[in-house]
Amino acid sequence: MSDTHAQSVAFVRQTVIPPAPPPATEAGAVKWVRENLFSTWANAIMTVLGVLIVFWLLSGLIPWIVNGTWEGENIRDCREILQGNGGGCFAVIAQRWEQFLFGFAYPEEFYWRPTLAFALLFVAVPPALFPMFLPRWTLLVTALYPFVAYWLIWGGSALGPVVAALGLIGGYYAFVSAEHRFGFFAGLVAGIVAAVLIWWIGGGLVEEFGRRVLRLSPVASRDLGGFMLNLILGIVCVSLSLPLGIALALGRQSRLPFIKGVCVIFIEFVRGVPLITLLFVANVVLAYFLPPGTNFDLIVRVVIMITMFSSAYIAEVIRGGLAALPKGQYEAADSLGLDYAQAMQLIILPQALKISIPGIVNVAVGLFKDTTLVSVISMFDLVGMIRGPILSSTDWAGGIYWEPWAFACILFFVVCYGISQYSQWLERQLRTDHR
Repeated sequence: MSDTHAQSVAFVRQTVIPPAPPPATEAGAVKWVRENLFSTWANAIMTVLGVLIVFWLLSGLIPWIVNGTWEGENIRDCREILQGNGGGCFAVIAQRWEQFLFGFAYPEEFYWRPTLAFALLFVAVPPALFPMFLPRWTLLVTALYPFVAYWLIWGGSALGPVVAALGLIGGYYAFVSAEHRFGFFAGLVAGIVAAVLIWWIGGGLVEEFGRRVLRLSPVASRDLGGFMLNLILGIVCVSLSLPLGIALALGRQSRLPFIKGVCVIFIEFVRGVPLITLLFVANVVLAYFLPPGTNFDLIVRVVIMITMFSSAYIAEVIRGGLAALPKGQYEAADSLGLDYAQAMQLIILPQALKISIPGIVNVAVGLFKDTTLVSVISMFDLVGMIRGPILSSTDWAGGIYWEPWAFACILFFVVCYGISQYSQWLERQLRTDHR
């Protein structure tokens, strides 16, 4: 090569060739399709089968939606409008949407009350779900919301929720002051005594002045129904089962044999029986053990049973989070001189709850969907409304099946998907190990 000179070469290029684009099969959408969908014969066959299945589903679903009608007073009107074109009769949703949401017994003139309570939910929940973006005092709105919502939905005098809130506040301050001086158990007893005393005194005031102070027309629990009932049971039971599940998880790891035994028996028993049996106990059997003449609200009984059921599962999820922590975390708390309560509050539980978020959300989503089981004890939630007053009515019987169930699926999917998305966002916010 050393003997080769420029004048002896036929042609020498003086400019650089501009870069050429890659071949069409090695860039863009063609590359993605070739690598992800048709990379092998097996993947190509599975892709073709998947496309055929999706096409078969959409070929039936899209005409059912597009050709459907939202007009008509009954199934006969729908059939006359549709003329057998295969569309859905969505008129049942347009005509009965109030029963889907509020049940058939809730007074129509009071629909604004649960609607307002639902709207206030979007004001009360953010301080608890997004505490990093809102000032701490906004948690007061979250704490007051259950009492306001109860007053709006059930009605009656506002003095009742006010006395209930004062009892909890008084019990909390009595617990803090006594626990600081005499220990946790004495503080717990003092808090319970103070709360019961305030409720007892306040109950007399409610009886005396309740008829004249901020009174809304009362609505019986039996009149609640529709998707509103599912939301009430889901929100209340999830909110109550989380602290109870934490207490059960800590009790199961207690060194006191009695506390540990009680928690183990409770968790194993509740996990070993179906939820529907507990609901039957709440509806029928529990009344035999109450004093004669006792009027124990059915929704309260159902809330207690569902809360017990879900708290047992949440306790096991949190116990898994506690077991996943290395022993050094406990030793670090001991080395700092923290007592049991401080170590759990400041070091152990924050880490264990972060690990347990997927499991807790899984239980919460399952619990919200399990609220439909109350329909088997004659409570007209969303499923009960569809199975009973709507599908059995003379206007819609014999021709409506898919439309109301699809509407119910959409309502539950929206709520459950929202819970799932929030949990994923919260996990990303708490993921500090790789920052």
